[in-house]
Amino acid sequence: MPMSAASASKNLPPPEDLCLKEREIVLRAAKEIVVKFIEMGRVTPASFPEVFKRVYDTIAREMNGHPPNPESLP
Repeated sequence: MPMSAASASKNLPPPEDLCLKEREIVLRAAKEIVVKFIEMGRVTPASFPEVFKRVYDTIAREMNGHPPNPESLP
């Protein structure tokens, strides 16, 4: 019997448990995405910390197999 998404996510480590190499990959991917947002004018210096954290956290959750949190999406 397949596990539900809720029970499957309980068995996965949180984003904080990523190994050093995975964190580096997540950091580079988040940086590239946010740089593109800056180039397009969608991110300002004032909004950078919040946007970067949201992008980083989303990528880290995906690396661990966690589904995105619908409440954090725009």
